[in-house]
Amino acid sequence: MGRILAIDFGKKRTGIAITDEQQLIASGLTTVNTQELISFLKTYTANENVTLFVVGKPKQMDNTNSESEVLILPFLKKLSKHFPRIPVERVDERFTSKMAFQTMITGGLKKKQRQNKALIDEISATIILQSYLNSK
Repeated sequence: MGRILAIDFGKKRTGIAITDEQQLIASGLTTVNTQELISFLKTYTANENVTLFVVGKPKQMDNTNSESEVLILPFLKKLSKHFPRIPVERVDERFTSKMAFQTMITGGLKKKQRQNKALIDEISATIILQSYLNSK
């Protein structure tokens, strides 16, 4: 089996999480500048066996797409163009940022550390990935 890579896509920064080879455990990997995301993924997939991308799907409370979905759709086209052999699945990402922030509080991070938006994005990607794993 290969790894599953989750993407919490953002306009400026994108959080990334990854599973182990057995696809049991989701772990935060990093946060990258969104403009450098495809380049990062090319390098990462050249060195690791990634068999699936899981991309967050931002939804409103009424289950309609949020306005940030407009930014994600062009990225999804690029992703399938650059990685045609790696399928993409979408996962509802409602509340992941709030859950990530709560995780930071529960984990005992100090206020200064909780203001690190890159860390919130990485934790959000991990929550998206864990949600995907739990659904399988």
